[in-house]
Amino acid sequence: MSSDEVQPAAESSDAPPQWISALVTMTAVQAATAFLTRIPPTLAPAFTAERGWSDAIIGYLASLGTLGSIIFLTLGAPMLRRLGSVRALQCGLGLGVIGLLLLLPPFWPAAGAASLLIGLGYGPSSPAGNDVLHRTAPVRHRAMIFSIKQAGVPAGGIVAGLILPPVVEAYGWRASLLVSGILVMLVLLAVQPMRERLDAGRTRDQAVTVRAFLSPANIRAPLAALTSSASIVRLAMAGACLALGQGIWFAYLMTFSVSAMGHDLRAAGIAFAIMQASSVAGRMLLGWLADRLGSPRQLLGLMGLASGLTSLAMAFAGPEWSYGLFCVLAAVAGVTVSSWNGVQLSEVARACPGHLVREASAGATLIIFLGYVVGPSLFAVLLMLTHRFDIGFLLCALFGVICFAIMPRRASTAPGGED
Repeated sequence: MSSDEVQPAAESSDAPPQWISALVTMTAVQAATAFLTRIPPTLAPAFTAERGWSDAIIGYLASLGTLGSIIFLTLGAPMLRRLGSVRALQCGLGLGVIGLLLLLPPFWPAAGAASLLIGLGYGPSSPAGNDVLHRTAPVRHRAMIFSIKQAGVPAGGIVAGLILPPVVEAYGWRASLLVSGILVMLVLLAVQPMRERLDAGRTRDQAVTVRAFLSPANIRAPLAALTSSASIVRLAMAGACLALGQGIWFAYLMTFSVSAMGHDLRAAGIAFAIMQASSVAGRMLLGWLADRLGSPRQLLGLMGLASGLTSLAMAFAGPEWSYGLFCVLAAVAGVTVSSWNGVQLSEVARACPGHLVREASAGATLIIFLGYVVGPSLFAVLLMLTHRFDIGFLLCALFGVICFAIMPRRASTAPGGED
């Protein structure tokens, strides 16, 4: 481990403001990148209706966004080393803004390219955020700190769900893209003062050529770090199962609310925002529980079971349900379906050597993102073939149970060891 990695961790115990400022910076950028990924599904009912596109296209756009993130996670290590974590995150926000522009042409390939770029820009959020927090966060509160950072994801969803639908209704969905671009650029500029301190240890002579990105050693690095520990592989597989359900809920909640439940766009946006708001609280609660109880992996297994049960309930939702009951289920899903991420990421960081956190986080996230790709795509195929939403939510329930089976039934006593 290099000295630049050791020093921030040592300072974190003596100078709490350093890890607090790092946490605020990472959470703000996480919220902005998540906000960008929520724009296509939030605006989908408006632009698909205008263009005569099927509801199923939302699943494909969500999968393309995840594919963009996978590309970065596979190839982006030289960029992280050369620019540093904060600058890489800023570049990701810039790519996301470019992606918003590509939503304007009325052609589905342009929308696909937009989702791909937005996903590419989201890619640095996990390895870069994990790297910064692993170097600065006090060990005894690490699960809680990682969970607060991950709470930025639903916070971005809240902004998308509450702000964008009213703008769409008042001025049209194209105006909402302008509002979104301005908000993201403000975050990009606001975190700049933290760049020099948090990126002080960047590798300034790291090549960022096409050869460096496509070299076999660079491509193998994330998966090599992942497979160095069976414990990390198990965490990644459990995360993939949870991500499958989360990806489907995030991609289709708005469309399901409008198309199957008969709600208008504003009501659907409120339900989505409720889910995101409960996820903010849920992520912090689970992070606190993981630190307090000392059994984060057992907790992840229980969350898989809870996620499966919530998706099972969603499979039985229909127009006869009251809007209030639907919102209650959305709030429950915010905790059971989408609050596991911070605990899982902190466990991945705990299970690997400090100098491999970025690579192991990228490898584990690659496996997790398979769930984000496979879930919405399978849901889209099932929806096109059957014209039914319930079958897709039953698929979510199945993978929640699989996660429960993967994780241990008892707490692990060896830090970073096998379950």
